[in-house]
Amino acid sequence: MGIVLKQSLKNTLVTYLGFAIGAINTLFLYTSFMKEEYYGLIQVILSISAVLMPLMAFGVPNTLVKFYSGFKEGKSKESFLTLMLFLPFLFIIPIALISFFATDIIGNILSAKNPIVKEYVCYIFLTGMAMAYFEIFFAWAKIQMKSVFGNFMKEIFCRVGQTILLLLLWKKIITIDVFIKALVGFYILRTVVMKVYAYKLRMPKLMFSLPKNTKEIIKYSTLIILGGSTAIVLLEVDKVMLNNFLEIENVAYYAVSGFIATTIAVPSRAMHQITYPITATYINTKNYISLKELYQKSSLTLFIISGLLFLLIIINIKDLYSFLPEAYSNGFLIVFWIGLAKVYDALLGNNNSILFNSDYYRSVLFLGVLLAVLAVGFNFWLIPEFGIKGAAIASFSAFFVYNSLKLLYVKAKFKIQPFTKETLKILGLLISIGFVLYYIPLNLSPILAILIKSSLAFILYTGMLYRFNISRDVNILIDSIINRIFK
Repeated sequence: MGIVLKQSLKNTLVTYLGFAIGAINTLFLYTSFMKEEYYGLIQVILSISAVLMPLMAFGVPNTLVKFYSGFKEGKSKESFLTLMLFLPFLFIIPIALISFFATDIIGNILSAKNPIVKEYVCYIFLTGMAMAYFEIFFAWAKIQMKSVFGNFMKEIFCRVGQTILLLLLWKKIITIDVFIKALVGFYILRTVVMKVYAYKLRMPKLMFSLPKNTKEIIKYSTLIILGGSTAIVLLEVDKVMLNNFLEIENVAYYAVSGFIATTIAVPSRAMHQITYPITATYINTKNYISLKELYQKSSLTLFIISGLLFLLIIINIKDLYSFLPEAYSNGFLIVFWIGLAKVYDALLGNNNSILFNSDYYRSVLFLGVLLAVLAVGFNFWLIPEFGIKGAAIASFSAFFVYNSLKLLYVKAKFKIQPFTKETLKILGLLISIGFVLYYIPLNLSPILAILIKSSLAFILYTGMLYRFNISRDVNILIDSIINRIFK
């Protein structure tokens, strides 16, 4: 776990740099330089593209990681890699044809409430395909145990592109139409760069003979589409459905509050880059003792970090919103419910990696499809009733049910669970510090109030973690930092 933590920290730094750029874009540049309806439009385009992405990727990113280590070097491995490159066309070609011949029909459906969406429907397919092949080439790099550059491209590249485009829009050098086209261009360029990097790590030798276990590979890929689609639907369906029920500017308001909450997920995303292939190796070699240790330690580490982030956001949320235009500043409940869902997600540790790399992935994937339907149902019910707050409650409810069932499934099949007595200690610590600091009145400027509350929370939290040795990995990290400072 020490190696995992060390490598995850590198990815975390990259990911947080991306989120810092994203925060500048989302909280300041978009809200200042772009009208709400256009920001909402961009969110709708990217969300629908993300929903299409798992279909067009055909499960290949997960399949690469699961099966790659099972092939020995030679023709069989090259045949497998060739299959991975071309398998997505089984979905890409039909989706492309549907997008081309049914553009008007699709446009009418998506623009029923907001007509502005119709003229930009054509960009959804291109963006979705670029996202799909980026994930494939990223997985290509990850199986070579190289994830930092791919993480940089995923978290930073397009966000820097958006910053540049927003500044050009502000200076009136480009129009909103050019902005959207250029943004799609950045997603395509990102895929091309990732392909070049992946091929530098391992250049494919095209072998069009099928590997012996092709049937098993295609079956896994087909089923993993369901899992990928479920995860994306749970993440993106709220914004897509807000477009169908409310004016499009509400998508912008929801996106800003949602972005604040999703910063909690950064450590999970960073750690999963390295734990996913390690989990696959443990399962393939039937090393269940190490698997249990990784499960519990990844859960504890992610809960420590995500819990701190949730705490910092909640105690500072009123001051954070004071920096935004008033129209964006009524999203406390959105941040709370989405943030709580992200913390629960972190509590699962490498649960997803265990499920998707085991022989039990089929039933969980079908269960996920049912829960995606449930998420859509929650949104149908709660958005008309409670507006954008209803979308946040729907997302939390869907994630709560989905994650709870995944925990129970791993417990039943592997006889392991991620929680320890340290989990309860962290929970009590977070509730205690949060309750005290949230109600401390500070009649100061928002920046000073945020700095003081955040500093107090961090010192109290890390101090208690260290004093009671709740996480050995955290104590080792703190000791190494202290030794470097006082060398």
